Amino acid sequence: MNAKEMFDLTGHVALITGAANGIGLAHAEILAEHGAKVMLTSRNAATLDPQVARLKAAGFAVEGMVADVTDYDALKAAFDATVAKWGKLDIAVANAGIGDGHGIVSPAGMIETLPLQKYLDTIAINQHGVVSTVQLAAQRMIPNKYGRIIIISSIAGLASELTSYAYSMSKAAIQHLGRMAARQLTPHNIIVNVMAPGPTYTHIGDGALDKFPEGAKRFASIIPRGTIGQVDELKGLALLLASPAASFINGTVIPVDGGALTMRVPRPQQ
Repeated sequence: MNAKEMFDLTGHVALITGAANGIGLAHAEILAEHGAKVMLTSRNAATLDPQVARLKAAGFAVEGMVADVTDYDALKAAFDATVAKWGKLDIAVANAGIGDGHGIVSPAGMIETLPLQKYLDTIAINQHGVVSTVQLAAQRMIPNKYGRIIIISSIAGLASELTSYAYSMSKAAIQHLGRMAARQLTPHNIIVNVMAPGPTYTHIGDGALDKFPEGAKRFASIIPRGTIGQVDELKGLALLLASPAASFINGTVIPVDGGALTMRVPRPQQ
């Protein structure tokens, strides 16, 4: 297999959750650019529809469908629509996720003051929604004996933060989900890997990085180059993990963080 064949996704079919913007949209773009047919899903039609229209206008084989990952029936319908449209499912990207509403050093996010309903809401999307996505993908890949499942986690699941309990715990949980699913699904020629981005400029937290420039500056300070990552900088790994080139990469958690794990956030002075 030559280099072009390794990364050629012509004829492959993908579904991506949380694909209206940020990391999910970047995945959709790179997979479509390399030949995949892509179903973009999001719970927000207002942001999803313009992106689907833009990609279609560029000549890519894409569709869009509203599906909240906490609504199992709606998510199942999106998977079913993908197979009905293109006949199979080869690639699934479990990307949909939210922030838990607390800064990484916010007193409101400490364990003694943690709002439990917000915690449960975050876990419902970031953890349970990913489990549902992986399950629905596996069900459709097993009969075809082929699949690539990519789970989007975070380096927050690899090193403890001072706060952000729900976010960090959910991201750690889905890393272990990835390891377990990889072990189970390998006999079906389905590989599962986890991408763990570091601080990356997205609209998570309803545009928190735009609203709180001091927070953005703090995140940038934990990256050796001093700047937050851009979603385009995640596209290379996204393509690799979705492609035939990843045939011997399985059950991994791969940080894409600009070296942030080498410079963790210090505890603030008391």
